[in-house]
Amino acid sequence: MNKINDYKNGEEMNLDVIIKRSDLRVAKNGKNYLSLVFEDKSGQIPGKYWDSSEGDATNFKIGTVTHLVGKRDNYQGNPQVNISSLKVLDPNSIDMSQFLQTAPISAEDMEDQMEGLFLQITNGHWNRIVRYLYKKYHDQFYISPAAKINHHDFRGGLAYHTLSMAKLAEKICDQYPQVDQALLLTGACLHDLGKVIELGGSVDVEYTFEGKMLGHITIVDEEIVSAANELDISLESEDMILLRHMVISHHGLLEYGSPERPQLLEAELLHEIDMIDASINMITKALDRTEEGSFSERIFGLDNRTFYKRNTNS
Repeated sequence: MNKINDYKNGEEMNLDVIIKRSDLRVAKNGKNYLSLVFEDKSGQIPGKYWDSSEGDATNFKIGTVTHLVGKRDNYQGNPQVNISSLKVLDPNSIDMSQFLQTAPISAEDMEDQMEGLFLQITNGHWNRIVRYLYKKYHDQFYISPAAKINHHDFRGGLAYHTLSMAKLAEKICDQYPQVDQALLLTGACLHDLGKVIELGGSVDVEYTFEGKMLGHITIVDEEIVSAANELDISLESEDMILLRHMVISHHGLLEYGSPERPQLLEAELLHEIDMIDASINMITKALDRTEEGSFSERIFGLDNRTFYKRNTNS
């Protein structure tokens, strides 16, 4: 059976999907409708189920696998499906994992590669902090997404994003020997670890209470402080101050949530690597839903810009 991203504009869609988001809303004419987002292994697509009832909202709730019939279309430059019919499928006959987007490599492979990276953190304090926190949040880290929407918003996305950044950090250190590889790798490994607490939910990812009130930067800084205390590492040492600066400055700008702007070469590089990896993921995801010779949907996380998908056969 075809997947969401196999269909082109104007084509009839006929496939099984999982409901990622479901909101009962009121249209301008006063009638109810369901605002839905469907997902399978290939991607996501939104659609509106018109003239819906509260019963429909109960039947077509988040995490429900349904058979979707409709036509793929565009609305304001973004793909959508004009729904003809929806039918709830029997959950007992379904492997739910077949409908959820996951990292392109397994959790076991990512863990093996992360362990190899830990060996390159030659500073004893930083190595102990990283290993302590990865042991503490092992299970959550390898299944968590890196975001609710935008970049790496899939199961295992946090680990995949972290691993990608650490690999980029390695390449940069090969090119620029003046960069402290141990510090940059430690920053890459820890910068988003607070998202295991900030985000929750297996299908529809939402911000937790702690996530809304504190944010992942504050959360991971607190975890680093707690780990240092447990490991009897002085928080007044330069090692710990530099590490904490890496984490709290990685968003780059105050208006993007960083309490401080980067004031280390490695901190600036961590921010730039984060931006590179997130941007590549967002653009790739949009182009996967775009026909050759056309522009993508607008990408919110990249100033609502569109990106062109070139013809590979030209």
